[in-house]
Amino acid sequence: MNDRLLVVFSSFVLLTSIAWIQVNHHYTAEELREIYSQSSENWPAPNVDEDIEFREIGLMPENPFRNVDSLKPIIELGKVLFFDPRLSSSNQISCATCHDPELGWSNGRSQSVGHNHQLGKRNSPGLNNIWQTEPLFWDGRAANLEEQALMPVEDPIEMHQKVNFLPTKLSKIEGYNKYFIEAFGDDEISTERLSTALAYFQRSLTSRNSDFDNFMKGNKNAMTDEAIQGMHLFRTKARCINCHSGPFFTDNKFHNLGLHFYGGKFEDLGRFDFTENPADIGKFKTPSLRDVMFTGPWMHNGFFNDIMGILQMYDNGMARPKPRPGSEYDPNFPVTSHTLVKLNLSQEEKEQIIAFLHSISAPNFRMNRPEIPR
Repeated sequence: MNDRLLVVFSSFVLLTSIAWIQVNHHYTAEELREIYSQSSENWPAPNVDEDIEFREIGLMPENPFRNVDSLKPIIELGKVLFFDPRLSSSNQISCATCHDPELGWSNGRSQSVGHNHQLGKRNSPGLNNIWQTEPLFWDGRAANLEEQALMPVEDPIEMHQKVNFLPTKLSKIEGYNKYFIEAFGDDEISTERLSTALAYFQRSLTSRNSDFDNFMKGNKNAMTDEAIQGMHLFRTKARCINCHSGPFFTDNKFHNLGLHFYGGKFEDLGRFDFTENPADIGKFKTPSLRDVMFTGPWMHNGFFNDIMGILQMYDNGMARPKPRPGSEYDPNFPVTSHTLVKLNLSQEEKEQIIAFLHSISAPNFRMNRPEIPR
């Protein structure tokens, strides 16, 4: 080995050793409190794979859609529409039926119940900070909130309302005239205006400050020792930050966790239903973990209501289903993401991670329901 190669090899070994030490070193809670009170540039290196587009966790940026005078009338109209059950054909189901502000803008159910008590197949995600999320839905079938807004309205299982008929239906409600005049300058009701108003209302929804946010703002005592240790594990040994990164704790990408039930009763092919790309079978969007402890049950199907049980699954490398007999050579059988590996977390470490999840979950905002126009 020549001298140049020896230098390169030695440097690689040194950097690898430093990274291993940072990931596996057992810091005390007090040491971690001091480390994470510094700029993120001085934090221990995150444990991320080479193919990951890494973004550091941190404070949320300001919501650019809140407190903008020109948007307030549109947001107010969107709020009224969001809570109005007359957007459904039965006049009984509103957007807020599945996205309740007191339930983290979710509904506390595994799957939502819609028109004629039909049960959907997916969980209703929370809407806080949805302004930063594109594309939308678990399978990413809506490019933006304008495109998303009326999809549940027209869905036969959800609100069962013909969207093209909706402007005529709402035009008969005199109380809406002033809202459309204030928002758009005249009282014309169109599907485009409906989707715009609903989209901007959703963009205005923002999480409250959490213990994590207060810690990041300089309050060293805002997080418990257990939560501080959980934050370190989240970034290092537990590898959560590979997918749940950035200020909103999501990469806004799609991953296969092995929960597709391919070929079974509960089969859900995820993003494939939209893209028809076999590589997307079983992939679902990474949800934001902000306020996660108030939006259970969890996962795209809402099958899991025990956060410790979910951590146990991640600790084992998540689900690794195998083809059924006779399907061993199915070229489309979905493979669980290589990012998910066995973690060997102790019970104490799992509890610390849960403590951190509590620290990034702020209490629900009790929004007063608007008076519905008559």
